Amino acid sequence: MKEKKIVLFTYIGDYGQMVERIKISPFEGQVQPGDIKCENVFTDVSTIIPSKGVLKAVTEKDELTLYCDPFLYRTDFCISGAKFSVTKDTATRMIVKDADLFEAKVEDGVVYRLFSPETSSPRPLILFCHGGGECGSDNLLQLTGTLGAIKLAKRFPDMYVMAPQAPDFGMSMEEAFAKMQSHGDTFKVQIGADTDTQADDRGWNRDYCAKVCGLIRKMIQAGKVDGNRVYVIGMSMGGAGTINMVSTDPELFAAAAPICPSMNGDSYPLLANWPEGVPVFITTAYIDHSMSRHAYILKACSKLWAEGRKDVRFDIYTQEELEAYGIVADPRLSTREVLAANHNSWVLTLHNEHGVLDWMIAQHKN
Repeated sequence: MKEKKIVLFTYIGDYGQMVERIKISPFEGQVQPGDIKCENVFTDVSTIIPSKGVLKAVTEKDELTLYCDPFLYRTDFCISGAKFSVTKDTATRMIVKDADLFEAKVEDGVVYRLFSPETSSPRPLILFCHGGGECGSDNLLQLTGTLGAIKLAKRFPDMYVMAPQAPDFGMSMEEAFAKMQSHGDTFKVQIGADTDTQADDRGWNRDYCAKVCGLIRKMIQAGKVDGNRVYVIGMSMGGAGTINMVSTDPELFAAAAPICPSMNGDSYPLLANWPEGVPVFITTAYIDHSMSRHAYILKACSKLWAEGRKDVRFDIYTQEELEAYGIVADPRLSTREVLAANHNSWVLTLHNEHGVLDWMIAQHKN
């Protein structure tokens, strides 16, 4: 018996990677959707709203295609019938819609994806910094883990979109947290604590940020990128990465848009001493799993405003605004789960709520 090939067809939705279609081959016989069991298939950010599962099953020649009510890829889903079982482990191939818009590159020690506009003249560049769960070296997870780089490329096809993948050095996110917690609370600002942005630290360490900035400068020198319109945006750990990028090379950027940036002994003092000449627009939820995040951000911004800075903006999304995007404080959720869901405030920013994206690309150096 031939081994079955199982192909997952996915796209990047508001809550990350979604499975919309499955192909299984070789396959003989007919299957009805009612005969297919669907386990752990959800459509919402908090994994409480079940998908309707398989809506249609079509067998043509020796191939079965399952058309699904799109469900989250990140769960431990299982789609099974009498002759097949589909999980992440049994899938032999995964196709991500629009991922092929980005060229995979490894250059000067940086693993990254690059979307290039169809033009020969210098164009703006948006640098996207992913969150903590997408570190690694597969050069794909930074596109698929959350809404982000692909959304930006579709919205701004006239601009370069660079999506580097921060290194993990073989360390999981849990191990990285344990390391940070060994010298202090990761969600508190502790000035003077050991830094977590050294050259061998997981994530957007300063050495890696400098290498990324160096690549962009090479593109400017080559006449590909407009040096007056380089922007940086990122969420969570990547929000702190956005702050690190600007701190590493402040003369490079025309504007920055950190989303729910991690606030700790590394990122807070950098934000509180934000370099002049780089407008910044920070957004976050009214509260999330890092309970004092917005308070630290407000404290840093208040210092800058008191110093006369007019190029610093900070907006907080309300509960009602989050609910409009399906990020709901459902009574079935615990308080901890509601706070975790609220962290997805980048969904609103990447849909241009409060005009953040319009503001960002309107900024020019000089």
